[in-house]
Amino acid sequence: MVNAVPSSHESPFLAACRGEEPSRTPVWFMRQAGRSLPEYKTARGDTSMLEACRTPELVCEITMQPVRRHGVDAAVFFSDIVVPLAAIGVGIEIVPGVGPVVAEPFATEADVKRLRNLDPCDVPYITEAVGLLGKELGSTPLIGFAGAPFTLASYLVEGGPSRDHAKTKALMKSRPDVWHALASRLAAICGEFLRVQVDAGANAVQLFDSWAGALSEADYREFALPHSTAALAGVAESVPRIHFGVGTGHLLEAMAETGAEISGVDFRTPLDEAAKRLPGKVLQGNLDPALILADDAALIAETDKVVAAGRAAKGHIFNLGHGVLPYSDPAKLKLVVDRVHETTTR
Repeated sequence: MVNAVPSSHESPFLAACRGEEPSRTPVWFMRQAGRSLPEYKTARGDTSMLEACRTPELVCEITMQPVRRHGVDAAVFFSDIVVPLAAIGVGIEIVPGVGPVVAEPFATEADVKRLRNLDPCDVPYITEAVGLLGKELGSTPLIGFAGAPFTLASYLVEGGPSRDHAKTKALMKSRPDVWHALASRLAAICGEFLRVQVDAGANAVQLFDSWAGALSEADYREFALPHSTAALAGVAESVPRIHFGVGTGHLLEAMAETGAEISGVDFRTPLDEAAKRLPGKVLQGNLDPALILADDAALIAETDKVVAAGRAAKGHIFNLGHGVLPYSDPAKLKLVVDRVHETTTR
């Protein structure tokens, strides 16, 4: 059962996504639901990350926490990019302080065959959690999300987080057939994961390509762009789509070619510069997450700069230029939300 979609007239976030003029500049934060909030730590307790993502009532509570505390204009579904991989039987765990760790890294055609398609029946807890959130959120939109094929593939090939992505790049160049087979299967899995969330009631989606910045533009276009495009195509015409990567200033134009209506911009590229490079594009971003640790005066000044730079774009959704740092003061996030709302309400 699909939840009712808040109209763009009621939702500043959805209005901005569609390139309309919102009543104010909308604000939400990547990683707003989770580790920076004391109530998150209380709610999760000793539950492992993957188990938390499979517990609908807990997912609903954690997703709602920043909406209640900060007054953000959108909720982002609490999950993890490796949830669909675990759901289809990949041996993967999220190790505290490390990140996703794969029991048997991928390197061959036989490894690729270990990936089967994702079926909605594999993730009933996602559908249930989105349904619960539909009852709690009211007019606040819900953003679903997935990891992009390149980023997921890099975890599978490297066996975990990597600084240089050497094994991944070596596989791309040495066995492009294996690479494209792997990325193609992951695109189908990502696309289905997004569809499950949208069919359950998510009002927008974001595709995270956390490690795409490790690629040159030429390699991105050859080895990543087609697969991210395929992943996003599964929810085309149904909800607004956001695409974001870290350290991807050199890839802005290429990433916009995935078809996503909104381009996420990390903190390294000023929004007015991004607007010149992507004319007519709605942009999301891009306060440096580290500035949440600055004193109030400096934080307000930098927030105002981002708002001003965002006016150069067709539409602007205020966000950080990456995720909320775990040791951020929640009161500072609230300060940013209030400042953006106060200075942009029309």
